[in-house]
Amino acid sequence: MRMALSYGGIMMAWSYTIQDDGMTVEELLRKEWGLGKKVVHEMRMAKSVKNDKFQEVIWKEPLAKGTVLQFELPPAASPYEPKHDVELPILFEDDHFIVARKPKGMATHPNEVGQTDTFINAILGHIIRNGGTYGEHVHRLDQGTSGLLMVAKHPVAKNVLDRMLEQKQLVRDYEAVVKGKVHNKSGTIDFPLGKDRHHPTRRRVSPTGQSAVTHYKLLKQMEGKSLLHLTLETGRTHQIRAHLSHIGHPIIGDEMYDGPATQDGAYHLHAFRMSFIHPFTHERIVVEDTAR
Repeated sequence: MRMALSYGGIMMAWSYTIQDDGMTVEELLRKEWGLGKKVVHEMRMAKSVKNDKFQEVIWKEPLAKGTVLQFELPPAASPYEPKHDVELPILFEDDHFIVARKPKGMATHPNEVGQTDTFINAILGHIIRNGGTYGEHVHRLDQGTSGLLMVAKHPVAKNVLDRMLEQKQLVRDYEAVVKGKVHNKSGTIDFPLGKDRHHPTRRRVSPTGQSAVTHYKLLKQMEGKSLLHLTLETGRTHQIRAHLSHIGHPIIGDEMYDGPATQDGAYHLHAFRMSFIHPFTHERIVVEDTAR
């Protein structure tokens, strides 16, 4: 089932088909999509949910499987300035999400007033050129890390994706070239991470830090280095970089985490795959970036 989302005028609108017999609108929004109280309240006040005849529905009334709901929301805007002269490769896009490739050296979002040369500025430019008004990144990649980033195209999608990320329903896979020969074919790095009090941005393993879990598989051994496939179970700042450094295999070129220097100063950490169950269509989506 595909939904149609339109921008422009005074409303954003899309349709959704109920998947489970007896589900209410309240249950769909709060339990299925995990929307926050504020968003749900705003939708209720705006009378955003209607039936297929665009009549109001009772939010606590059980609905039959196959019931079509129509959603109407006021258009939302993003605080970022759109950048129209940078085209980033888009590997997946529908009415709700975009997955695009961030190159090495580009920040995910502005870190200071007036900064416009970031991933989200460029993606918002794309969205606006195609009739949209809103774009918010769901997660982030370090400036030196390349690969796939997801953007929500309306506030409800952003709320849903935040919940999916928190519940580990967005699976993100990376590749990294690390120092030394990794002897185990696979393993799990499970060490909590906290701030390094001696460095303003670096993270380090700390017993009082946040839980952080990284799974890895050995893909190939080369002279003095190894190629690893890594999957994040949690998404802490610098998680992969700090974890690999802690086990004695820092990423080649990642000097912040004691990796050997490279000629161009870059390190090889690439977010090459993202997979998830689409919260609105219930399709399994796998996006893979082969340019690595």
